[in-house]
Amino acid sequence: MRLSEGVEWSIHCCTVLGLLPAGVTIPGHRLAEFHDVPAPYLVKQLQKLSQAGIVVATIGRNGGYRLAREQQSITLLEVVLALDGDEPAFRCTEIRRNGPSRIPGLVYPKPCGIAQAMARAEAAWRSELAATTIADMNAEAAQSIDPQQFAKARTWFQEVLA
Repeated sequence: MRLSEGVEWSIHCCTVLGLLPAGVTIPGHRLAEFHDVPAPYLVKQLQKLSQAGIVVATIGRNGGYRLAREQQSITLLEVVLALDGDEPAFRCTEIRRNGPSRIPGLVYPKPCGIAQAMARAEAAWRSELAATTIADMNAEAAQSIDPQQFAKARTWFQEVLA
């Protein structure tokens, strides 16, 4: 399974938005600047997050983005689904019913063992993402961020939010 890079970018943006004071927004182009990613592409991802009710977009001179809910209530699974959709990662095409060993369709149990294993793996993956929130990501980052990186980020935010 390969997730779009927009998923990574959006989760990072949500963690940043989770740290903003209540009522404060940050423009999409500034989020792109902070992460050094293309602004037009990132803004498209932020629009999808807005449509999914994960972020709120405001327009005007002080417009920008903020989380729509508390960071404790936004899961990584919500972000993934908002950007990449809800289609299963594995799509069984029933190739076991092809070739020289095929038999009548009624004989095949549905789904096959491979499809069942893939479904279990996807359920576990989704369960883990559903159990992990933006707040969890911020707590983990707080434990592992380099002090020099933290100081640079703090200075950047002070300048942007001033």
